[in-house]
Amino acid sequence: MTPTPTSLEAANEQGTLAVAWPDLEATIRLPDLRGACACAQCVDEWTGKQLLDRSAIPRNIEIRSMELVGNYAVRIRWSDGHESGLFTWEKLRTLAEEAAD
Repeated sequence: MTPTPTSLEAANEQGTLAVAWPDLEATIRLPDLRGACACAQCVDEWTGKQLLDRSAIPRNIEIRSMELVGNYAVRIRWSDGHESGLFTWEKLRTLAEEAAD
């Protein structure tokens, strides 16, 4: 099980989400984060096919709010109106590792 991040900070002006664990700090671009949503609106539940057209994500997309979900995820409400996706700590960790490379 991936531990809870020690910090999550949206920086809409820079278009990023800073996420940190004791052993890793990374900055994830908001369009990349929005494009990684795995909810049923963005990814077909049965086939795993991407339904979200990543090229349609506004470059200036912003995080309107974030809400912790239990001890395992964060729900992000986006400026494009999307709010049904959960980003688990495991998913955020994977994205953070990719961004840090």
